[in-house]
Amino acid sequence: MIHSLKRLALAPLAFAAGLTVSAAQAETLMLYTSQPEADASKTIEEFRKVNPGIDVQVYRSGTSDILSKLAAEFAAGAPQPDVLFIADAVSMELLKKDGRLAAYKEANTTGFPAESYDVDKTYFGSKLITTGIAYNTGAAEKPQHWSDLTGSAYKGMLVMPSPLYSGAAAYQLSGFAAKPELGWAYFEKLKTNDTIAVRGNGAVLKSVASGEKPYGILVDFMALNAKAKGSPIEFVFPEEGVPAVTEPVAMLSTAKNPAAAKKFIDFILSDAGQKLALSQGYLPAKESAGRPSWLPADAKIKIMPIDIKAVLERTEEDKSKFSKLFGG
Repeated sequence: MIHSLKRLALAPLAFAAGLTVSAAQAETLMLYTSQPEADASKTIEEFRKVNPGIDVQVYRSGTSDILSKLAAEFAAGAPQPDVLFIADAVSMELLKKDGRLAAYKEANTTGFPAESYDVDKTYFGSKLITTGIAYNTGAAEKPQHWSDLTGSAYKGMLVMPSPLYSGAAAYQLSGFAAKPELGWAYFEKLKTNDTIAVRGNGAVLKSVASGEKPYGILVDFMALNAKAKGSPIEFVFPEEGVPAVTEPVAMLSTAKNPAAAKKFIDFILSDAGQKLALSQGYLPAKESAGRPSWLPADAKIKIMPIDIKAVLERTEEDKSKFSKLFGG
């Protein structure tokens, strides 16, 4: 969906009163983010507590939608955001490859695992978000492996987020497609099994929690936070491995306010920013920030190794193939 520049100026989500001040009183930071609305609102609120002179405007949507919007803006020669805060490193690698990201060499990455941020410091992972299997507690089956979902007992009962909208789902798509033990045959089996692809992880959670579809492919924190609040849902980290995205933050090379963009990155990487991620129910990228209460102490999480650059080379082709297979 392509917006005119005039419409874009009016499009950013309006958050609670008090989060912004007039342009005459503050410098402006334009943020594009795929965070859920409540998380985005809280992130901006906390950022402004330590940067009260910065007025944050925000456009929030799925990562794939944001990339489409950016592509249109790049083509028009008028990219709007100063900073991006989106789902996955693959999307950032694509932007980096095209020269759209600016390096921030001075960013403080102390305490962050090297694999969580770009070696050239153009983007920085903020958290660890894995994708596994969710199921309603009333469901007949208790899936433990990715292969279980292709069985006849799951026919017409599984829902998954569409990689055409979700960055995490796009990462999983290309990661799985490149695995010999899974490959495109896996998605073809899911389609044959009448699996439904919906717009995002939120729609998957709603479907599974309500029992509309008893099984779902879903990101960990959504399922386990819902369970902690009493939702009838269970979550499994398949022992063969789970894909993980890091929700990275980055400054655009065309940023109109690079100083404010750096301050936003600083906040996300700071102890306060990492503690915020923890309080929002995520597993922070900086281990010293702690572990979320939803993560069982005995949870065994095996991260599936996925070649980001290889995924980058095939992601658009994979999305196109997925669209033809599942529609949308």
